[in-house]
Amino acid sequence: MSGPSHREGAIGLVRANLRRDRIRIGVWIAGITAMVGVSAQSVKALFPTQADLDAAAASSDNPAIVAFQGPPYGLDTVGGQIAFQIGAPGLVLVGLMALLQTGRLTRTEEEAGRLELVRSLPVGRHAPTLAAGVVVGAMCLAVGVLTAGALVVLGLPTAGSVCFGLGYTAVGAVFMAVTLVTAQMSENPRVANGVAGLVLGASFILRAIGDAGDNALSWLSPIGWSQQTRPFADERWWPFLISFGVTAVLFVAATKLEDHRDLGAGLVAPKAGADRAAPRFASPFALALRLQRGSVAAWAGGTAALALVYGGLTSAIESFIDDNPQLEDFFTQSGGDIGDITSSYLATSAQVTALIGSGYVIQSVLRLRSEETRERTEPVLATATSRWRYWLGHLAVAVGGAVAVLVLSGVVLGASAAAVMGDGALLGDGFAAVLAYLPAVLVMAGVPALVVGVVPKFSVAAWAMLMVTFVVSFFGTLLDLPGWVLGISPFDHVAAVPVETLSAASVAGLTAVAAALLGVGAVAYRRRDIPA
Repeated sequence: MSGPSHREGAIGLVRANLRRDRIRIGVWIAGITAMVGVSAQSVKALFPTQADLDAAAASSDNPAIVAFQGPPYGLDTVGGQIAFQIGAPGLVLVGLMALLQTGRLTRTEEEAGRLELVRSLPVGRHAPTLAAGVVVGAMCLAVGVLTAGALVVLGLPTAGSVCFGLGYTAVGAVFMAVTLVTAQMSENPRVANGVAGLVLGASFILRAIGDAGDNALSWLSPIGWSQQTRPFADERWWPFLISFGVTAVLFVAATKLEDHRDLGAGLVAPKAGADRAAPRFASPFALALRLQRGSVAAWAGGTAALALVYGGLTSAIESFIDDNPQLEDFFTQSGGDIGDITSSYLATSAQVTALIGSGYVIQSVLRLRSEETRERTEPVLATATSRWRYWLGHLAVAVGGAVAVLVLSGVVLGASAAAVMGDGALLGDGFAAVLAYLPAVLVMAGVPALVVGVVPKFSVAAWAMLMVTFVVSFFGTLLDLPGWVLGISPFDHVAAVPVETLSAASVAGLTAVAAALLGVGAVAYRRRDIPA
């Protein structure tokens, strides 16, 4: 087959993908653009004078803050503060958008069998990969153009706005290409997306360590490449050559790898299973655990690595106090002590870690729906297994895995903080701070359980809850959101341990909400058709 024929039909697939996923694509683009626009307006209102900007710049050049936000460039300007406040979270969100959408258009389509039907038409071998790259690349470009336009409309410098928006486009393009490569490696969409997700998580951690330690590790991170362009701070355009160069190399690598595998298979062949399952697998719970053990390990390892980084930066809080005597005076006048700032840092680190870990529980519960759409649920239910036991098995793995993720992350956060501070009490503080969010994570499990039971066709909407919680947690105060909006997030109802005392009422309330969501979801799942 000649070269051009490999791309035959790509334009038609682009149109088909855009038509089918137009709502999903629109929500992603509009959501990220709106977040940037509203956040930027709030940052402008937060620092109305140059004196306010100078004070903020003086108190932000600290390793602990830099690890969360990114390198402190141009913090004495409004644009620099906008890039600092919303840059890193936004880059992660764009990377996640590109990762999920690319996986959906490639490996998920292939596993579902739809790509085989498409390839039965005059469609080239690389056409689906090329079409996915075009669609996701266009999404990333749209996000970049619209965010840059929003910043220009708000009166920010054009060069800095374009640099900021292009940074979003660049990081999305890199993770689109990363996912195209991982889609060739495994025939399992969750494995392919999971490996790409690990690359995204590693990029954030490398960027955090590199920026906080002022070393070269941040240059190993695609997120770091975009931030090193320094929007609104004497922009540097050459790091974009790294991002787009790596994107091109990975895209070519994906097509070359695609030439060496069969349709529906991956380059890494799965291990052949036994002819007959062991007795220990003869239960819905064992089946669900077998299916999701890799996911549990990946999420636990990723959140634990993040907790290790955050805990290791706890000692930097002391220098933060030393550099800002007025903050020490504030705590003294408030009846607190210097330990309060360390506790506040641990509480914030725990919230971020638990919020990321809640992504596991959503993915795990939604496995119910993916098994159903892939026609693997009906053969199980055709046996003596009841729907209730099948549902309960998957939920038990989701909840048990969430507990494992939080416990491991809490231990790592507390242990690393205790090690660098030489204070053994921080081990218990870090552990308690993370575990305090377990009721909120259970609510996050109840949302997809409800959606899968009541409106299964819209099960992907469960991820919207995570996005809302993410925005409220990171930008709620910055955006000056009303209390009822903040209350939508279950994380808003959890005390900031160890700064605050955990409330029995809030724990009971969140647990009751989670139980109600799970209960309604279970009843609806037992009564509806499968598949539905």
